Amino acid sequence: MRKIIHVDMDAFYASVEQRDDPQLRGKPVVVAWRANRSVVCAASYEARAFGVRSAMPAIRAERLCPDAVFVAPDFTRYRVVSSDVRKILQRHTDLIEPLSLDEAYLDVTENKTGLPTATLVARTIREQIRRELNLPASAGVAPNKFLAKLASDWRKPDGLFVIQPEEVDAFLLSLPVGRLPGVGKVTEEALAKLRIHTVGELRGLELSVLEDEFGRYGVRLYELARGIDDSAVVPNRPTQSMSVEDTFEKDVLLMQTEPMIRRLAEKLWSASRKEPRTARTVVLKLKTSEFNILTRSHTPDFPPSSCEELTDIALKLRERVELGSQQRFRLVGIGLSNFREPEETNAQPGLFESR
Repeated sequence: MRKIIHVDMDAFYASVEQRDDPQLRGKPVVVAWRANRSVVCAASYEARAFGVRSAMPAIRAERLCPDAVFVAPDFTRYRVVSSDVRKILQRHTDLIEPLSLDEAYLDVTENKTGLPTATLVARTIREQIRRELNLPASAGVAPNKFLAKLASDWRKPDGLFVIQPEEVDAFLLSLPVGRLPGVGKVTEEALAKLRIHTVGELRGLELSVLEDEFGRYGVRLYELARGIDDSAVVPNRPTQSMSVEDTFEKDVLLMQTEPMIRRLAEKLWSASRKEPRTARTVVLKLKTSEFNILTRSHTPDFPPSSCEELTDIALKLRERVELGSQQRFRLVGIGLSNFREPEETNAQPGLFESR
């Protein structure tokens, strides 16, 4: 039986800004560039009370919370603080799997400090982060990664929640299926058609039914409904790629995709700032109205150093799509891949690739 902790820094970027500038404390802080096409990188809990959320267009955040204080993100500073948090985690275990700058899984089945329970380890970590870095952190403790992440969300912000092995069923059965990882709007609607709204109801479906409806993901749903997650905490798992995409309400011409590409580039750029390594390759993905998928990618001499550069590359990749001026598209996406350590990103020959 594993003992897993999920540590999640609460409203991390906004909390760092409030810590470093006393005048921001208690105020609705939105970490974002103030521009028409900008998206929210983080929002303090004071701003979240007005409905402001990460990845939301900044202009909408301003409408929801007119008194919000907008602060331009400082990812260099956030990385330094993230490194300080990591040093605290390393006092307790070497089995740490970072998910981003602000969250990580820890396997404390055996911990380095000799503390008798995982709960005490989690409590100590939160106290050390608060005392040494003056930042709030939430933590979840459970027998596996899936449950630990659910638990860390349970008493946010600045909370600790524990799911003991014998409490798994009591915790899971009444949860809405939308709380399960991977269950987005489409899957939730598909389950609703089967009259499945809670995890308890999901547990009543046979594996064969779930496989028929959802393919391989049906097996995952079957396991999650029973609290099963055998995935190990993998230290220093390197990021292979990251991407964002969206589907248009109505199919559009290629020349009409620019506003969506710009919004997605902003969203992807913000997400990529959580990754300590640097992406070398930019990828543009398009899906035609006939559901055919095509991609175009480019590896520039130097990695994109700003959202503007990322956007410019994505728009230039669009120019390499030759399907006729009347071809319509239902989806567009942007990705980053070929991640390297910062010292490895020296100049290399530029190369366009198509597939």
